[in-house]
Amino acid sequence: MVLTRYMAKEFSRRGIRVNAIAPGATRTRLADNAFERFPEVIPAIAAKTALGRVGEPDDIGMVIAALLSEECRWITAQNIEVAGGYGL
Repeated sequence: MVLTRYMAKEFSRRGIRVNAIAPGATRTRLADNAFERFPEVIPAIAAKTALGRVGEPDDIGMVIAALLSEECRWITAQNIEVAGGYGL
């Protein structure tokens, strides 16, 4: 969080926005394909997530794409959790 805010302040003079995405449990190849190797953990994670499932790569990618769009041009120095409401 501190790095995001610091970089946003430093780069703002050049018109560069800085934001960070904090993804929740997402089905990717990270962690050696953990969800494929240990599918039994998926129901437990989904049960602790408000939206009732683990994330998919597109869930994260669409937020990144939105942040890059002109509609989000006034957003900078933010850490955005994209976790489907995990832990609520």
